[in-house]
Amino acid sequence: MIPEPGRAAPVDGAEDLLTRKEASAFLAALGVRLKPATLARLWSMGGNGPPCLHVRSRPFYPRGLLRAWALDQISEVRTSAPAAARARRHG
Repeated sequence: MIPEPGRAAPVDGAEDLLTRKEASAFLAALGVRLKPATLARLWSMGGNGPPCLHVRSRPFYPRGLLRAWALDQISEVRTSAPAAARARRHG
């Protein structure tokens, strides 16, 4: 959560605000590789990209929300394609 004016930010850094470039590097460290331009496209198209907030017109990604979103994108280990994907291949 973003601190109210005059209040201190959380000590653990979970709510640090990252630029798109910083968010891209942070996500890569978690195994989710998205270029800053892709983050911009996901946001502008209303896709399922990571949550962000805007300070004036500049987007910023809260580190804690970005981490939670990234971890949600990573699936369990799979040994084959999901049934729906196999069905699409075989028409």
